[in-house]
Amino acid sequence: MSADKLISSGGPWEAVIGYSRAVVAGDYVHVSGTTSTVDGVLQHEGDAYGQTKVAFEIIEKALQQVGYELTDIVRSKVYLANEDDMDAAGKAHGELLGEVRPALTMLAGVSFINPKMLVEIEVDAWKRNQ
Repeated sequence: MSADKLISSGGPWEAVIGYSRAVVAGDYVHVSGTTSTVDGVLQHEGDAYGQTKVAFEIIEKALQQVGYELTDIVRSKVYLANEDDMDAAGKAHGELLGEVRPALTMLAGVSFINPKMLVEIEVDAWKRNQ
């Protein structure tokens, strides 16, 4: 594994705004805020649970590009537009990372670029057994 690597989603905003889907730094991978947008289309409009699951699918693909898995996540941050979606997003988070039990921050009342977005997630992963 290289000491530093940028992981791209191929999305047009990366170059415009100046960010990467994820960055490998030593034994860590830091994944940028991820929504449930696939090919420019928001998935599961109005469904925080579904949006959380899709965001984690996108995160998982980014991690796998550099040999990491969801089980390597040590910190997750979940941002919600609505406080009422905390249970739904928390349920999806628990189903995917319940055994991993990363450090978690969950914030509600966030405004997103697209007002139909309900959830954005960022994670940090670390290879424990390298």
